[in-house]
Amino acid sequence: MAIRRRWPMLLVLTIAFLFLLQNLDFLHVIPASPDKDRPKQYTPNQSVDDERFHWENLPLRYPVSSYNALARSKKTLPRVQHAFPRESSSHALERQERQQEVKRVLKRCWSSYRERAWLSDELAPVSGSKKDTFGGWAATLADTLDTLWIADLKEEFHDGVEALLEIDFTKITQGEINVFETTIRYLGGFIAAFDLSGDRRLLDKAVEVAEMLYIAFDTPNRMPITRWNVEDAAAGKPQLAGEGVLVAEIGSLSLEFTRLAQITKNDKWYDCIDRIMQVFDRQQGSSNIPGMWPLVVNARTQDFASGDHFTLAAMADSLYEYLPKMYALLGGSSMYAKMYEQAMNTAIEVTMFRPMVPDNADILLSGSARSTHKGESSLEPQGQHLVCFAGGMLALGGRLLNNETHVELGRKLTDGCIWTYEATPLGIMPEVFDMQPCPSDAECTWNESKWKAKVLEKASQDSEADASSIIQRERLPQGFTSISDRRYILRPEAIESVFLLYRITGDCLLQEKAWQMFTNISKHTETEFANAALKDVTDPSAPKDDSMESFWTAETLKYFYLIFSEPDLISLDKFVFNTEAHPFKRP
Repeated sequence: MAIRRRWPMLLVLTIAFLFLLQNLDFLHVIPASPDKDRPKQYTPNQSVDDERFHWENLPLRYPVSSYNALARSKKTLPRVQHAFPRESSSHALERQERQQEVKRVLKRCWSSYRERAWLSDELAPVSGSKKDTFGGWAATLADTLDTLWIADLKEEFHDGVEALLEIDFTKITQGEINVFETTIRYLGGFIAAFDLSGDRRLLDKAVEVAEMLYIAFDTPNRMPITRWNVEDAAAGKPQLAGEGVLVAEIGSLSLEFTRLAQITKNDKWYDCIDRIMQVFDRQQGSSNIPGMWPLVVNARTQDFASGDHFTLAAMADSLYEYLPKMYALLGGSSMYAKMYEQAMNTAIEVTMFRPMVPDNADILLSGSARSTHKGESSLEPQGQHLVCFAGGMLALGGRLLNNETHVELGRKLTDGCIWTYEATPLGIMPEVFDMQPCPSDAECTWNESKWKAKVLEKASQDSEADASSIIQRERLPQGFTSISDRRYILRPEAIESVFLLYRITGDCLLQEKAWQMFTNISKHTETEFANAALKDVTDPSAPKDDSMESFWTAETLKYFYLIFSEPDLISLDKFVFNTEAHPFKRP
């Protein structure tokens, strides 16, 4: 009798379970299945709001007749992550305590944004007000979704997803948008959050953003407009690519659109960026410093070789960063391997230098090079916080392409950024500074007279007696010959490389350095509401800026959280990060 009474209930539960399996759509989830099991081309759900403008319905002036097919490779790439041994219980406890402290700072910042700046681009962390700096499309929310998921703040994550569904990418708070910034923050943020959670609504939102951005490519030569007037484009006005375009802004769209093409099985997305990268590939050996591209290129004429300023630093950075990452995402692309190796061989020779420092540390910095004649160049020994990404890039590229020399150079560049952090009064690196290069990597003994002479030269002074007063007035730590930008704007690039080098080498000293960095940053940037940029890292009494860009929660805190996580959380063998620290699955 008992069995007979239970049978109808079991039958009902079984039928209900089978119904749910066949109707997972209502959960807005795509199961995490291999790419081969997904449909050939993904079609997003259509909006029920028929009055809303749809970018995909806007007629193209210059449609593509056939798409360049998504590159596919069957190579087995080398392991990237270090084979970490089992950690001791004491180390695990310390690591977890540090991770929880990072999480506490993240939660505090998120709570203030949720309370005071919800659906605005940024929280103003000193005044407690809000800002719209990236189109008014809730940049901090879109940028931070995957960080919330990674930090196991699932309630906050789901709350954010529900809010983002209401963002309308046809309404903008400014006339012009930066296509690069929109791509890395919004498109990259939605793709990563989808890759982590499987929530199909996020993929729909990614396609929605991509359809908007795709119109920026609707020019006669299919080169995108990087500073783009959205309202003019929506009105169908003619478009031309720019004649003076920052090389990073046109060369750093590849990772996001490639991953979207992989997920949706739609070559349209890959085609639009492959046309750009083919130009970079063809002209790599034609510049004044063959192997590198100039800081500014002409997208209208597709001249990517003319120019005299070359650097891995600001305004060029992520072009180079994406070369090994595209190699990884595509499973081993010969074009990206070649571009990376040629670019790095040149950059190592002409932009990297060993600075003269009082402890004779064996470190490297990456500066810039000038060239007015082919094959000739001069070094500009300027350091930047932003170029600290280069250490991680070289380590990643070196490991992927079995070049341990690049891994070693990546470590020295990362150590250079750590050194400059530790040299300042606040223990935080300034934005831009100069140092004295050593005559050679081998000949690099500290010489105070040479340092002071260079300080005088940078200050346009010729009296040796003035050197000490300049050093005191300018608050120059030993080794720094000038500091032209004393700010710290909550940047992630130094901890990014420390994290990558830790995951690649397994050196626990890097965790200790990361903790020192986090402690100093957290202490000196904390405000009543969140964390704020600093105006002067050489002056503990200097005021803070009322600014907290979205990369603070998207990148900086994410990398700090991950360096204290277990190594299999976002493994480098399974994910690749875009330049906004959004992790994309490697197929």
